[in-house]
Amino acid sequence: MSKQFDVVVIGGGPGGYIAAIRAAQLGLNTACIDEWKNDKGGPAPGGTCTNVGCIPSKALLQSSEHYAHAAHHFAEHGIGLKDLSIDVKKMLGRKDAVVKQNNDGILYLFKKNKVTFFHGRGSFVKAAEAGYEIAVAGAANETLLAKQVIVATGSNARALPGVPFDEDSILSNDGALRIGAVPRRLGLIGSGVIGLEMGSVWRRLGAEVTVLEALPTFLGAVDEQIAKEAHKAFTKQGLKIELGVKVGEIKTDKKGVTVAYADAKGAAQTLAVDKLIVSIGRVPNTTGLNADGVGLKLDERGAIVVDGDCRTNLPGVWAVGDVVRGPMLAHKAEEEGVAVAERIAGQHGHVDFNTIPWVIYTSPEIAWVGQTEQQLKASGRAYKAGTFPFLANGRARALGDTTGMVKFLADAATDEILGVHIVGPMASELIAEAVVAMSFRASSEDIARICHAHPSLSEATKEAALAVDRRTLNF
Repeated sequence: MSKQFDVVVIGGGPGGYIAAIRAAQLGLNTACIDEWKNDKGGPAPGGTCTNVGCIPSKALLQSSEHYAHAAHHFAEHGIGLKDLSIDVKKMLGRKDAVVKQNNDGILYLFKKNKVTFFHGRGSFVKAAEAGYEIAVAGAANETLLAKQVIVATGSNARALPGVPFDEDSILSNDGALRIGAVPRRLGLIGSGVIGLEMGSVWRRLGAEVTVLEALPTFLGAVDEQIAKEAHKAFTKQGLKIELGVKVGEIKTDKKGVTVAYADAKGAAQTLAVDKLIVSIGRVPNTTGLNADGVGLKLDERGAIVVDGDCRTNLPGVWAVGDVVRGPMLAHKAEEEGVAVAERIAGQHGHVDFNTIPWVIYTSPEIAWVGQTEQQLKASGRAYKAGTFPFLANGRARALGDTTGMVKFLADAATDEILGVHIVGPMASELIAEAVVAMSFRASSEDIARICHAHPSLSEATKEAALAVDRRTLNF
């Protein structure tokens, strides 16, 4: 006999598991289906983010940052080291342990919130009376009946046409997180978030890293001034970045990978590397969902078509996260998951795309929220800008990391904050103040008038807000 639920969530990534927990908190009988497996075949909920994305990449970034500090900066602090080495196997082991802690944490949260978890692959079977029949293909096959369904199946790495991932020489984010030894030469195709973060990890550990980017500009989605500052920092660190390239034939052999490409001037070039990471975006994951079988509408990219509230064309079926429109960000998926659960419960869930923060966890970190200066210029909106460099920040000097700046953009007439952009130390944490401010429609003057602790990196935020009115105090 089929098990009946008020809500069945297909997918246990950030959007899915959060949606399931929130639905259960609201008194709905909720189940979550997820097929990720750990190395022992057990359940590993958390999706790409937890297993082969956000969490493991941050673990490796932290390890490599420690190594870089020991190799290049400890001496300034009077700390001497001899015979510095890196045990990559142990580093990867720590990364795996961090991932497992997060997997286990999600299973605990399911139990705590009374979410029924099914380990397997979920798919639609057919519409049923007052809902849908959902199949779970796993160690034990199940059939569930759901009044409401939330699809949160995430996304997969996009491969180059004709160049599939083998996760040995041609790597997606998955393989990039499992490189067993520091490669002497590492190539990246695409200067996206994943590529830059993984390139940073292996560069810090001694790899010679080359980035091939098809676009003529570096980090085109980032504020141009901030992107230029980041490009300067990365180049100084030894990251080789080639823009405006056209990738041609890619060959693999026992020696590694050879990439033929034309540079920005059209000249034929060849890049020989030990490993090649392909980071050219991601594609929605709807394979095996049986969307056609129930008439669930997909767009030309394979994404599930939804309205502004994440409703699909089918009554009682919703979709959130990477599998729908909008930025492919874990925290965006979480916010949509919460909003949908609340809408199902008769509440008014809300997600504001204008105040979703973006972060690139390189060194320096890059973070932003709202509009860039080039977007404001294109729209014709009159604005004021203010910047403050970390070079003039006392805490940054004490940390020994003065790269970058904070930048404010505010409406020329009302002073409402339209965008905040940061490149520098702890940008991922500093951006939260800007998100809060923009959520409450604050002005740059509001931030400028708020007392910030001294010495702190957040003082750079206050000073950048002061700079909008040309009255910085420390620069």
